[in-house]
Amino acid sequence: MLELEHGFRVVDSYARLAPGRRGEPRGRTITPDRLEREMHQAGITRSVVFPPAEPETSYIAANNGVARRSVDRPFVAFARINGTRRASATATSRLHNAVSCRGRKDFHTTPDDVEKYAYDDRFHGFVLDPLTDGLPDEEVLETLDDVGLPLIVRGGADAPPAALAETVFGRSFPVVVAHFGGHPLDRDHMHEMVDLLSEFDDCYVETSFVRYRDVLERALLEHPDRVLFGSGAPACHPNVAVMEILTLDVSKDKLWRAFSKNACRVIEALSPDAQFRIRH
Repeated sequence: MLELEHGFRVVDSYARLAPGRRGEPRGRTITPDRLEREMHQAGITRSVVFPPAEPETSYIAANNGVARRSVDRPFVAFARINGTRRASATATSRLHNAVSCRGRKDFHTTPDDVEKYAYDDRFHGFVLDPLTDGLPDEEVLETLDDVGLPLIVRGGADAPPAALAETVFGRSFPVVVAHFGGHPLDRDHMHEMVDLLSEFDDCYVETSFVRYRDVLERALLEHPDRVLFGSGAPACHPNVAVMEILTLDVSKDKLWRAFSKNACRVIEALSPDAQFRIRH
């Protein structure tokens, strides 16, 4: 196990888990047992898991399915949410967003949904893909402020760092930007996201699918307390993701921070003693 060979406790802040037998709507399907085995092989002790994104779908059943499959496994369930707003910063999008709560449909996440997830011991945060899910309207964002649980947001060309800064940064809940805000392989957006870490205190980045060593090393050197390890499983094998971080030219202390210390501070359920407090 890598944990034993290298002496690091590794926790994973980004892994998808299909909630039912039919698996994921696209991409690689993996069973909970196999995901747990692969995490164990990579020396990962606990993993944040959430359902895949699906357009115009209520996530209530999928979130509950992930929570059930996390029982008696080293998984920390996050609830996927969606919204009516657009991530683009155009004038048309701003007008749409101004009236978005009135356009909420049955499958959209409501403030009541957020409260139910937040006070359900099975869930420890939220996850959002702006391309598929949209962004929450102001009422939902205010409820997220009230509950204060972390939000993982997939960043990319369809939801660039500047658009996320206008909508979800600077609030009372921690925001973890997946893929350094530059999926797929957009180095400029990744560097832009690292720049924004200086402006927003409770904002973090996670490492899945970031294949550029210079970006990873820059973030760990300039903002060692803001980088969280993410495997991107099952699309990426967790062994590969762990090795990419282990081979960076940074100090052991910064590796410790990326692999566990930072994530445990942001997501309490990943801490070593949390497993005794989590109730399913």
